[in-house]
Amino acid sequence: MFIPDKDCQKPDLLATSSDFLRVWRISDDRVELKSLLNGNKNSEYCGPLTSFDWNEAEPKRIGTSSIDTTCTIWDIERETVDTQLIAHDKEVYDIAWGGVGVFASVSADGSVRVFDLRDKEHSTIIYESSEPDTPLVRLGWNKQDPRYMATIIMDSAKVVVLDIRFPTLPVVDVNAIAWAPHSSCHICTAGDDSQALIWDLSSMGQPVEGGLDPILAYTAGAEIEQLQWSSSQPDWVAIAFSTKLQILRV
Repeated sequence: MFIPDKDCQKPDLLATSSDFLRVWRISDDRVELKSLLNGNKNSEYCGPLTSFDWNEAEPKRIGTSSIDTTCTIWDIERETVDTQLIAHDKEVYDIAWGGVGVFASVSADGSVRVFDLRDKEHSTIIYESSEPDTPLVRLGWNKQDPRYMATIIMDSAKVVVLDIRFPTLPVVDVNAIAWAPHSSCHICTAGDDSQALIWDLSSMGQPVEGGLDPILAYTAGAEIEQLQWSSSQPDWVAIAFSTKLQILRV
């Protein structure tokens, strides 16, 4: 994930996560490792990282999630841990920022929890899987309307769209989700059926007889593993499947 920088004023940085959080500096002729960040103070190794998110409102902050049940908030300018929380009872699979000091996470314990860095001792559980201990594997927070987020249930064909003010509102095997960067009510999903689907959720809050139908659909050549919706060019969605990357015009 590149540093959020719509005005192109900051150094060209790229973050990656696996065994550690790494931040890379990209110049015209080379890519060099700027920082290798380990959240475990007691060891040269750390629990494998499952995901991360870069804070758009405060780009010096990156949040990571780990199988060791923690979420870590990094200050990448100082290359230090800002905050480390035991976020869940089991492995944490994804993390997403909802604002400057607010983030959410999903876990193998089947819950979506929201954290406010001003009150680090408490979290709010806004959703729990109906089946006990059914893992939630991915999370997407709507940047245009932070009342809404979406999560993927492991081994399920459903994406659950949540209104954080009210009980959950279920909507649509899914592998990836991306909210539209320019619209508060559109979301793209992709999964093992090789389809990338765009949904219009403008009717959120009202029951839809027979369920929603996608407004756009694309069938790839294999199961789609990941997708991104371009924030600077919202007419384009990128999907990854097999050994290919495809750019779709929506």
